[in-house]
Amino acid sequence: MNVLVTGGAGFIGSITTTELVSAGHKPVIVDNFSNSQKFVLDNIEKITGKKLDFYEIDVRDTDKLHEILKTNNIDAVIHFAAYKAVGESVDNPLKYYQNNLDGLLSVLDAMKNAGVSNIVFSSSATVYGDPDTVPITENATLKPPTNPYGATKQMAEQILRDASNAHGLNAVLLRYFNPIGAHPSGLLGELPIGTPNNLVPYVTQTAAGIRNKLTVFGDDYDTPDGSGVRDYIHVVDLAKAHIAALDFLDSENAGVDVFNIGTGTGSSVLEVIQTFKKVNDVTVPYEIGPRRSGDIGTCYASAEKAQKELGWKAELSLEDALKDAWTWQQNLEK
Repeated sequence: MNVLVTGGAGFIGSITTTELVSAGHKPVIVDNFSNSQKFVLDNIEKITGKKLDFYEIDVRDTDKLHEILKTNNIDAVIHFAAYKAVGESVDNPLKYYQNNLDGLLSVLDAMKNAGVSNIVFSSSATVYGDPDTVPITENATLKPPTNPYGATKQMAEQILRDASNAHGLNAVLLRYFNPIGAHPSGLLGELPIGTPNNLVPYVTQTAAGIRNKLTVFGDDYDTPDGSGVRDYIHVVDLAKAHIAALDFLDSENAGVDVFNIGTGTGSSVLEVIQTFKKVNDVTVPYEIGPRRSGDIGTCYASAEKAQKELGWKAELSLEDALKDAWTWQQNLEK
């Protein structure tokens, strides 16, 4: 299958691209490097042993995107290209609404004009807002999101449903929980520009001495140790979920379907720090700070539907992810 990967040089996109090649697909990457760097493409090629087609464009350039879809005989799109930092979205909401929604609308318009009807969409557990119960199933009520990033994902899901009703679009919405880790080669991983917004790259940068200390945002949540609990999934497992989603689209007239992509287990921020210290034998200085705007206490998945219908489940552990994240960080320092 010829697969267009928007944001294919990013954290999840780059590792998914390697899995696409391993599964026998032909990925075509588009990226504007707003949250990635060009050396990532070289590393993808080192891992896969293949020279991949790449276009440096913003996905909001609909005409160019349409041309790429037609020229490469694209069968399906995996759409990653979006801003993703919860905290930044609270501080700069218009940036998030403009980029994330305009980008998706451009992709869908180009797909419609090129006759491409299958898309795997990078959604998020933030669409659930502050859940009533955990683990969260796909049938849980979508509450008003607690931050603009989550709002863009919730709106995007509705756009995809409307496009499916009107134009026969087939879409799989993958609601990610918290992707962490790196490719086991140490050649691909999360590459935050400036100060990290996500926990694990801040942990690795603190362990490496780039940051003086880590701030744990809140120790008064209703959780076993007071720190926030999340479902941390190894990015390689997450990447493989996209391959399963493509297979699902290829075998079914899917309309729109949604799947949680997580481990089904919650881990607290303090637990992540202690596990990182244990598996890598390195200390992470930290302090307790106030809660962060837009955060919730506990969020982890029920991933039973993905296992039943996609034949996918997470296989790698928190320990695996934290080892791989530290290897990636050390390679960046070389």
